[in-house]
Amino acid sequence: MLKRVGLFLLTNLLVIVTVGIIMNIVMPMLGIQVQGGWMGLAVFCGVFGMTGAFISLAISRWMAKRAYNIRLIGPNEQNFELREIHAMVAKLSRQAGLPEVPEVGIYESADPNAFATGPSKSKALVAFSTGLLRSMKKNEVEAVAGHEIAHIANGDMVTMTLLTGVINALVMFLSRMIAHAINNALRGDEGEGGLGFFAYIMVVMFLDTFFMILASIPIAAFSRYREYRADAGAAKLTSPSAMADALIALSKAAGIETKKDSYAIAKISSNRRTSLWATHPSIESRVERLRRMV
Repeated sequence: MLKRVGLFLLTNLLVIVTVGIIMNIVMPMLGIQVQGGWMGLAVFCGVFGMTGAFISLAISRWMAKRAYNIRLIGPNEQNFELREIHAMVAKLSRQAGLPEVPEVGIYESADPNAFATGPSKSKALVAFSTGLLRSMKKNEVEAVAGHEIAHIANGDMVTMTLLTGVINALVMFLSRMIAHAINNALRGDEGEGGLGFFAYIMVVMFLDTFFMILASIPIAAFSRYREYRADAGAAKLTSPSAMADALIALSKAAGIETKKDSYAIAKISSNRRTSLWATHPSIESRVERLRRMV
């Protein structure tokens, strides 16, 4: 579940770094300047920011397959247990009203995890780690599959892309506006001095990094919200208790401390505050919400 957001944000960061190099180094060296002053810069940053996010979305499925060496499984898979996993995803996809059954894959990892990615509801991928399949019961795996299917049905990747695109544009625009202001403040009355070409680039890159760290706070907040929503979707596709049990099993397999009694865990208030940068809520708060649905 943690792979989905991390992989997307990493890809987006790489795209933005590439765009930054093009804007800060390549274009000035070629003598290309953004026309139209601040308005031209805003439009330019908007186009590049949204483009970067949508490139990340477009290649997300391809990136996931290669990053985790995912082996796809189909309805004619020879391994009976894996064939059951595909049938499970297909059944849940029909229940959720997806136009196409997502690609289903597994990857070797002792870390219990699963994630969904892809550019659209009809071109998605649901992947399970071997650690998750080994450590969970069938109904728990089904609940996890339901959670990932809910992400696809909710269009979470597209929504995340739009949010990230807007943030990319704001970060790029603010960085260049502030760097320009610093450059002007350091100039003399006759226009001499200033940051200089390379110092200006370093300031912009520093500000890009600083603002991206701050911008990850609202992205993480939205990610936590959609995790709650996907839990609710999985509860409807399977059952609230199955999803709660899956989360508890996931926490135990991952070595996260929880109460032994699955009902008691819903009643405790964790003393650990969720970080502003956390992409997932605490297991306790997620289970508590699911118990309320029972």
